[in-house]
Amino acid sequence: MRISVDAVLFDIDGTLVDSTGAVERTWRLWGEAHGIDPEEILAVSHGRRSEDTVAMFLPEAQVAEATAELEELELADLDGVSALPAARELLSALPSPRWAAVTSGSRRLMRTRLEAAELPVPEVLVTADDVSEGKPHPQGYLRAAAALGFDPARCLVVEDAPAGVRAGLASGAAVLAVATSHSRTELEGIGATELIDNLTFCTLETTRGGLVL
Repeated sequence: MRISVDAVLFDIDGTLVDSTGAVERTWRLWGEAHGIDPEEILAVSHGRRSEDTVAMFLPEAQVAEATAELEELELADLDGVSALPAARELLSALPSPRWAAVTSGSRRLMRTRLEAAELPVPEVLVTADDVSEGKPHPQGYLRAAAALGFDPARCLVVEDAPAGVRAGLASGAAVLAVATSHSRTELEGIGATELIDNLTFCTLETTRGGLVL
């Protein structure tokens, strides 16, 4: 399948960076500290802003402090954080004005994980700090496309989580789902333009008119 676009908008955790182990460890620690079943948290947390997940389990007055507590746990755990297969090669082939990252994590945490994985930090990085509505709302992807100067309908979103796939589709972009943190079964039926196992199944061509994946 060939997809012609003007720009590519990537999620980070689970899409470019293998951080699933660290994410799950920190949510388990946080959940146990607050007397919350970690399995209930992990069932809804992937691809969502931490504050949105925390708000599902704690009163509003406690959300800000509890989210900050979680971030400190995340910043302290970089064990196993690394680039996912083909992520480095794909990013190095992309002109910097034609790609961005849209993440449910904070700017500080995402820069730290990208650096730990030895991946470039994009010029356009839309984080949880930059939006009022997290995924599956499309606000982050719409902002990234606008910052790059492209129509969202001419962008490709690359995502690993159902919430992110839905956000990309809601923005009007084509969506490439990668089964790196979720099974193909979990990602099927959402409506992604294409579903692959990982980024090794992609090749990139830069043309005068844009990009062809």
